Amino acid sequence: MIRTARFSMAACGILLTALDAFAVEPPAVTELLKPLNLSGYSSSMQPPGFSGLTADGKTASLTALRGRVVLLNFWATWCRECRQEMPVFERLYREFSARGLSVMGINAREATAAVREYSRELGLTFPLVLDSRGEINAAYGVIGLPTTFLIGRDGRAVALAVGPREWASVPARALIQTLLAEPAALKGTR
Repeated sequence: MIRTARFSMAACGILLTALDAFAVEPPAVTELLKPLNLSGYSSSMQPPGFSGLTADGKTASLTALRGRVVLLNFWATWCRECRQEMPVFERLYREFSARGLSVMGINAREATAAVREYSRELGLTFPLVLDSRGEINAAYGVIGLPTTFLIGRDGRAVALAVGPREWASVPARALIQTLLAEPAALKGTR
């Protein structure tokens, strides 16, 4: 069973616009989003929580990753661009997980067997959450695949990418390293 928090992208957009006047990402992070054409969030935006089962039958949740930088990727086995990104996410996961990076894939409405085969074929070791009803996809307002969210150590939404990006590039690695260098809880946050 998948449980998600209610989240409306339209409401999120309105909220982000209002909050931008009060709290924005630090300049270093904001500048690192530009080369990757990532959309940023205000520093007070929290992504929707969720929990679900992975393809190997374990429970995974966003709450359990608090204190880590999270690269949350929405994907499907039939998505050509997803297939190109997944090995890059695996390399990033292996390289930076010990420093606090978590990578999690949210599969869009596919059978467990298909997800397991895909994972085996590509040698993926990071968690692949099954979203058989599309509830997590809906909570995040996913409208196309791949869609990737970056979440800071303090639990704030940092950036969004709809469509593929060059995650192995120098700018992407610099962004991840900058987020990994941040404290788990910034002053003034919950």
